[in-house]
Amino acid sequence: MKELKLGSGGQALKVLCLGAHSDDIEIGCGGTVLELVASHRRASFDWVVFSAAGQRKKEAGAGAEAFLMGAGRKNVVLRDFRDGFFPDEGGAIKGFLEELKLKVRPDVIFTHARADLHQDHRLVSELTWNTFRDHLILEYEVPKYDGDLGAPNAYVPLSPESRDAKVRLILKCFGSQAGNRWFSKETFLAIMRLRGIESNAVSGSAEAFYARKLVVG
Repeated sequence: MKELKLGSGGQALKVLCLGAHSDDIEIGCGGTVLELVASHRRASFDWVVFSAAGQRKKEAGAGAEAFLMGAGRKNVVLRDFRDGFFPDEGGAIKGFLEELKLKVRPDVIFTHARADLHQDHRLVSELTWNTFRDHLILEYEVPKYDGDLGAPNAYVPLSPESRDAKVRLILKCFGSQAGNRWFSKETFLAIMRLRGIESNAVSGSAEAFYARKLVVG
């Protein structure tokens, strides 16, 4: 399986992470973020959570701080768009992304999967593609009750350290979700193990993404 290396030419890697809600980024690509922080010591991260209010805002801040510890530069933006009603706020969210595009020039963008059945997730994905038209975009997956897991085509193998740290930090930072049946160590380990099998990861664990457009040159 051919590897795609992020970052080249001695320039610091620039990463943009977009998540509809608190914990989406951490669940969808937290292991990959930890790997990038460890392997690209000067990497720059812009981290946006669109719906973070009350306790969830505190958790979102704690999650970003924990996963980006050691990053070369980090800019965390927590917005308060109405949870569950993103389609009704599409104009405002689109406006925010257009403003963001003028400020950041990411080498890679992590966002929600286009086929995600949660309406908030789906809108963020659609507007990511609509706004950032000349970027490498990797769509992450979030396991949930809706049962929308598909067949991704891009994988990031995770070291045992990144795998375990991802689970530990998610459970530590997002206590408000502990009452949900899906929110468990077993869930997070299972999806990483499955994607590790699919990608033949030496460690046995991986995160998976949808890479819809790649230019080979």
